[in-house]
Amino acid sequence: MKTREKEKKLSWKELPDGDLLEAGTAAKFITGDWRTEKPVWDGGKCINCMFCWIACPDSSIIVKDGKMTGIDFEHCKGCGICAKECPVKPVKAIIMEAEKK
Repeated sequence: MKTREKEKKLSWKELPDGDLLEAGTAAKFITGDWRTEKPVWDGGKCINCMFCWIACPDSSIIVKDGKMTGIDFEHCKGCGICAKECPVKPVKAIIMEAEKK
């Protein structure tokens, strides 16, 4: 039985450069197909508090003239933070539902 030689692990300084390591390149990558759930926005209930926009880690909340106008599904990964942070009650302006693929 052969014993495996220990592979040398690279330090962070030795890692090869990748596209995601360069600042400002996230928009190049369509990551919305990672989702299993998607946010559904009800503009009639929305109070434009912008909590969802502040909390979204993917900058997927679309804003025009200081108001939410939709969700960028090409980049939204379905984390649900926008729905959790929505303060509208009793039924939130953003709810999560299963992604239909």
